[in-house]
Amino acid sequence: MSIRDLKTYEILKEEDLTGIQAKGYLLRHKKSRARVLLIEKDDNNKVFSIGFRTPPGDSTGVPHIMEHSVLCGSKNFPAKDPFVELVKGSLNTFLNAMTYPDKTVYPVASCNDKDFQNLMHVYMDAVLYPNIYAHEEIFRQEGWSYKLDSAKDKLQYNGVVYNEMKGAFSSPEGVLDRVILNTLFPDTSYANESGGDPEAIPNLTYEQFLDFHRQYYHPSNSYIYLYGDMDMEEKLAWLDREYLSAFDARTVDSEIRYQEPFGEMLEKTFAYSIASEESEVDNTYLSYNKVIGTSLDKELYLAFQILDYALLSAPGAPLKKALTDAGIGKDIMGSYDNGIYQPIFSVISKNANEEQKQEFVELIESVLSDIVKNGIDRKALEAGLNYHEFRYREADFGNYPKGLMYGLQMMDSWLYDEEKPFIHVEALDTFEFLKKQVGTGYYEELIQKYILDNTHGAVVIVNPEKGRTARMDAELDAKLQAYKASLTADEVEELVKKTAALEEYQSEPEKEEDLERIPVLRREDISREIEPIVNEELRLADVPVIFHEIETNGIGYVSVLFDISGVREELLPYVGILQSALGIIDTENYGYGELFNEINMHTGGIGTSLELYTDVTNIREKAFKATFEIKGKSLYGKLSVVFAMMSEILTASRLSDTKRLKEILAMLKSRLLMRFQSSGHTTAALRAMSYASPSAKLKDMTNGIEFYQTVSRIEENFDEEKEHLTEVLEGLAKQLFCPDNMMLSYTASREGLEGIEGFIGEMKNRLYRGKTEEEACVIHCEKKNEGFKTASKVQYVARTGNFIDHGASYTGALQILKVILSYDYLWQNIRVKGGAYGCMSNFNRIGEGYFVSYRDPNLSRTVEVYEGVVDYLENFTVSERDMTKYIIGTMSNIDQPMTPAIKGERSMNLYMNKVSADMIREERSQILDAGQEDIRALARVAKAVLKADQFCVIGSEEKIEENRDMFGTVTRF
Repeated sequence: MSIRDLKTYEILKEEDLTGIQAKGYLLRHKKSRARVLLIEKDDNNKVFSIGFRTPPGDSTGVPHIMEHSVLCGSKNFPAKDPFVELVKGSLNTFLNAMTYPDKTVYPVASCNDKDFQNLMHVYMDAVLYPNIYAHEEIFRQEGWSYKLDSAKDKLQYNGVVYNEMKGAFSSPEGVLDRVILNTLFPDTSYANESGGDPEAIPNLTYEQFLDFHRQYYHPSNSYIYLYGDMDMEEKLAWLDREYLSAFDARTVDSEIRYQEPFGEMLEKTFAYSIASEESEVDNTYLSYNKVIGTSLDKELYLAFQILDYALLSAPGAPLKKALTDAGIGKDIMGSYDNGIYQPIFSVISKNANEEQKQEFVELIESVLSDIVKNGIDRKALEAGLNYHEFRYREADFGNYPKGLMYGLQMMDSWLYDEEKPFIHVEALDTFEFLKKQVGTGYYEELIQKYILDNTHGAVVIVNPEKGRTARMDAELDAKLQAYKASLTADEVEELVKKTAALEEYQSEPEKEEDLERIPVLRREDISREIEPIVNEELRLADVPVIFHEIETNGIGYVSVLFDISGVREELLPYVGILQSALGIIDTENYGYGELFNEINMHTGGIGTSLELYTDVTNIREKAFKATFEIKGKSLYGKLSVVFAMMSEILTASRLSDTKRLKEILAMLKSRLLMRFQSSGHTTAALRAMSYASPSAKLKDMTNGIEFYQTVSRIEENFDEEKEHLTEVLEGLAKQLFCPDNMMLSYTASREGLEGIEGFIGEMKNRLYRGKTEEEACVIHCEKKNEGFKTASKVQYVARTGNFIDHGASYTGALQILKVILSYDYLWQNIRVKGGAYGCMSNFNRIGEGYFVSYRDPNLSRTVEVYEGVVDYLENFTVSERDMTKYIIGTMSNIDQPMTPAIKGERSMNLYMNKVSADMIREERSQILDAGQEDIRALARVAKAVLKADQFCVIGSEEKIEENRDMFGTVTRF
């Protein structure tokens, strides 16, 4: 049977998608008018997604709250949190839901046929028949509600989305992105915040929330997507039989309206919060934004990605260089957002001042006018084209399934024209067209038309305001207490009752029969075989090479490793600076912009990183090896360029260029702060572990808080520091980049070895000679238990410790514990009841363990929850079915599909960490054979982690000051 034989669907279009080696079909379900897209491809990592066009009518965040809420139980799966049950007990390779400015999508992926069908079933039921109509508690838990524990207490707001968006609105970059979008499209739904503005979220009523589902969550407004190697006819017949046939077609007005262009550019100023001790000088964001046609123009969609590279994003690009040289901001960023109907090209200057606005705009326009007049740098265009085409052909999305990324890209056109789903994934012809336009004036005309002559734009400025968070919190508190004071005693008591009722609903154990409706695989469905480890030790040009023979489709992946164990402790932060500077600083033969373009014209890119490998055979001594790594990839025929360019970067970089070093430090400081705000949980956990772990301390010194403090100190006192800085960087390069300090990791097929020895030999000859023997570095750790004050409204609370140091040992069951804690005990207490956006835990082979919360409104309450882990584990009792579910969820994390590059990296990591195949087999057996008594035994591990009493919080200055006695030190970044 073929899809053509299905009477319930009509085929509207079929296309050979040669660029992604697939066949595409566009269908329509006849009865419900659901849109359906099929991508048949030889890929067992199957993807299903259902999405809806969800234009927000206001900024109450109803699309976002709905995305959370539909996953909290449905008609056929009435458990309170089927999403979490799936995370715990499915072999998914992707399971999530995402709210965008104009759509909400629910994608799942799995390599297991049975599991894939289960995921489809739960998700279809969730979006079409959610329990939101029967349980107002879902809306109050996920969206917002009043919280009043007793009549004496202060009235507060709580809710998962409410707290998540408080965190999101604390980030200046997040504020800027939102204001740009809202300003450029005042007459469309893009004028509203789909995620929810914390000030507007409490205006949303339960009835409005339900109306949103009634209006938009109907098959007639849906976009259903299936990708991979599966029986498409069977899946389509199932969708029709179980769900779509129950719905009649109806008209849903969800069109994303076109914003008519402005007659002249707008200007908008907005404030963001900084901590009371931060300076307002050099802390403004200036942005210049233009609307670029629509995302239905396939040439424009890709051409502006190339222009973004050539004009702005590449190091040394003309706009970035001109603004940096003029001192307008210290970190110049750009973006081309083509994931909405009318894409936006933005130039952003961070760490600037508002009075520089006119100079900022004039400089951008004069540089672009100059480029239009004299022509754009041909090499920059060719490098941008090759850079994007290489990525398109390689299709390496890391841990994300290919089918997921293709599906999201297809929505960039399908959402706005239901007859054009394939225009962006079928890009080879577009690349050919754009290559032919180099040197014809085409790109210059685009700059003239869409940037210089285009009045549909805005200058958006985001200014710092000291104490804004505290002021807004005080205003909100006054408003809430005034509201409480206006209520009668009975009305106050009603709020107390509703708070208790919500907590009771959250605490109520799931009914066994509800949980059993969610399908679970069996332990026997999981192979006991481990993924092969592919390491072959070679010696080429007298250099140790670890070769990973893997089919890579003609691409060679090279990593050159240099041991940094001999670097003195006080110089380690400088190794981080060296790693950040190499590749974006002039060399003897290239300006840094030319260098970047030369690399991208011929290769898939070159980058540097610092890596850390712990010796699992020598845990007591805390032995580890740290390396400076330079990595590159290209087609086999271009590997000579990869090695030549790596050599150029390592041995010919002008590390005495203090002007460029100052620019790099300013950019580095800015990017580190951005990361601390977006990933405060990992930053806090690393910092707390660094109090007792030398390897964690090294990471913190080269890429964490201590690294930031060093970078900040040098940047702020640059004139006094610059001579010492260049001296240290040049000394480190000579110390590290020597032939007897190098080894290689190389991933390719056997034919990719041809010529490699010669390239290694040439590189070796260019490296520095006469390395002096250094003693192994000794790293000193000190427990500080710090609180870092920020302008954020939420916290990242980390508690860490080494359980091996305190008498416990590692077992594979700890991998199950991660799943149990993250999706049961911590999830229930920190997310569901506490209102935090997330919570995680981790335990590794060298004994490092941590608990951490993400965008958490609480601090001391969260610490109390961590303290309760031991008691929870000592009394851990579950059914065999639940135990199996946790094991399957654990294996899902371990058995993720891997790209060729990741397979090579995994093998190399195991080699460097001295993890044998037998160790992995033993761990796998410990997981697959675990019972609840094995989990109860882990109470000892939790007790050992907590006994270390290592604690770090990044969060609001008010909350940290309120709990000052919990900390050894309170400071700010």
